[in-house]
Amino acid sequence: MKVINEVLPSSPDQIKEMQEVGPDGPIYMVNLLRFKDKADYEDGRNTDLSGRDAYQIYGLQVAKMIEGFGGEIVFVGDVTFLALGQVDELWHEVAIAKYPNRNALLQMSSSPEWNEISVHRSAGLEGQLNIETTGSIKFD
Repeated sequence: MKVINEVLPSSPDQIKEMQEVGPDGPIYMVNLLRFKDKADYEDGRNTDLSGRDAYQIYGLQVAKMIEGFGGEIVFVGDVTFLALGQVDELWHEVAIAKYPNRNALLQMSSSPEWNEISVHRSAGLEGQLNIETTGSIKFD
């Protein structure tokens, strides 16, 4: 299995599919995050922030935005150990966000507010995997 971390979608097919309706009900976006050692802003600003610090600026602001689009942050945690499987490099952090549907995620990530704060995201991220999941199993 080949794994490629990205900061933005590189495939037109991924972008096209993201714009489709998607599954019924809520989606859970699993974010596997890798941070740069040092934040690197596209505008060339000088900073002493680590990549994780820059991403945290984004994360705190986007958490509020997610709520405004009917979603919530479900989990954020550091990756500490790979118990099963093999990868060349582990991700640094896992974050799971719940959205009412795929369109809510698309609307949020297309908004001017998201565009404004995303500079911290791209400055901090080396790359990520963003995996859409649904809550299809009930454990009642």
